[in-house]
Amino acid sequence: MRLFFVLISMNMHKPPSGLFERIISAIRKEQELRRSKRLLFEFLTLLIISLVATPFSFSVLLSQIQSSGIFYFVSTAAMNFSSFINAWQDFVMAILEALPVFGLLIFSISVGITLFTLRLFLYKKRLLFRYLFNQQLTINN
Repeated sequence: MRLFFVLISMNMHKPPSGLFERIISAIRKEQELRRSKRLLFEFLTLLIISLVATPFSFSVLLSQIQSSGIFYFVSTAAMNFSSFINAWQDFVMAILEALPVFGLLIFSISVGITLFTLRLFLYKKRLLFRYLFNQQLTINN
């Protein structure tokens, strides 16, 4: 008789069907939300840094272009095209020597980070929007 009660009590405590799948699904959903949250934080950080750095790097580039005298060489080559043709190698070397390499490098890096961040956003926007909308639904409920 005691064995019968043990068997009946074991059947009463049997977990509902599909419980394991629901637990695994909930764990995966939580992991996806964490990844989305981290991705959103990284995206926003990179975007803010690149958007703040781009105007400063552009102003550095403009000031270096103005102080380098490269406009003088380009305008001389455009105004006196025959002189430019006769001494094109000297003109090209003078323009390359006066080129503001540091300003170009800094501006290129900041624009590159901005474009990379926007590409990352467009590529991963489904994950980001799902995270944002899930958070709004959770807050509203």
